[in-house]
Amino acid sequence: MRLTQKTPFAEGLRSTALVLSLPPTVRVFVALAPLDMRGSFDALAGAVRQLGLDPVDGHLYLFLNKRRRIAKALWFDGSGWCVLAKRLEAGSFQLPPLDGEQAQVSIDGSTFASLLAGIDFTAARRGWYRRPQREEP
Repeated sequence: MRLTQKTPFAEGLRSTALVLSLPPTVRVFVALAPLDMRGSFDALAGAVRQLGLDPVDGHLYLFLNKRRRIAKALWFDGSGWCVLAKRLEAGSFQLPPLDGEQAQVSIDGSTFASLLAGIDFTAARRGWYRRPQREEP
């Protein structure tokens, strides 16, 4: 996993955007049940084990709290644990449309980055409108 920082091109911007890029071998698993966010490394690893997965296999595991305002991701890189946490000031994390009664779902790296960026997957999309062509006599 690599974090790169993009600097703002206009002066006066106070925040900078971080771009998260994951190698294609890393899968992202999202736990669908809410989790108590007071825990850290060991509590998150235990939650991964409760899902029937192995927390030291190099994949990334994402957990959300009940209100979906806090997200924590757990990742083991072979030499140690990494926890990424994000708390939204307004709104909530929106998951992509899901089907079935699974305990976790696998998403790709770009969906994970979009999820952390706050993109709403549940918003209805507007289709392209084409004017009907007039038939000329």
